[in-house]
Amino acid sequence: MVKVKDLRAKSDAELNSMVQDLNKEALSLRFSQATGQLANTARRRQVRREIAQIKTILTERQTKKGE
Repeated sequence: MVKVKDLRAKSDAELNSMVQDLNKEALSLRFSQATGQLANTARRRQVRREIAQIKTILTERQTKKGE
């Protein structure tokens, strides 16, 4: 799991690409679980949380720019 401190050091473009990659991973994890091939079910939760953390940081940056 990525630390928030490390995420804040990245640029917006890097964070957006991370979100895209994590969304792809989440999709593949959902399919794996549906077919019964997923061994580590906790990874789905980790991916969801990482996406939420990144989106929160991006939203904070956008609101700071607007002020």
